Amino acid sequence: QVQLQESGPGLVKPSQTPPLACTVSGASITTDNDYWSWIRQPPGQGLEWIGYITYAGTINYKSALKSRICISRDTSKNQFLLQLRSVTREDTAVYYCARGIQQALQGMDYWGKGTLVAVYS
Repeated sequence: QVQLQESGPGLVKPSQTPPLACTVSGASITTDNDYWSWIRQPPGQGLEWIGYITYAGTINYKSALKSRICISRDTSKNQFLLQLRSVTREDTAVYYCARGIQQALQGMDYWGKGTLVAVYS
């Protein structure tokens, strides 16, 4: 049984860049050749993969976001983190974390329930 749970602020201002955290139980984020991904779904839109960190610490980002995104991990808490800079209303979305064997959404077998992040001013 693998479980993922997102946590973080529900409301953020454009000047703020607080991290979202994904807490994983039932699996280690540093073993098993897994990809640990962040995905988001803006209102009325489809799922959008935005980045991952692998079990080995390799990081990859969606090209359109790479200048303002940072994914990291806290292995002591079995968490991986997402931080976005220079956020706008376009970043308002439900943010999910998920486990998979690759970047593709179809390869992700365990998902968190998601958390809504609303950007306001």
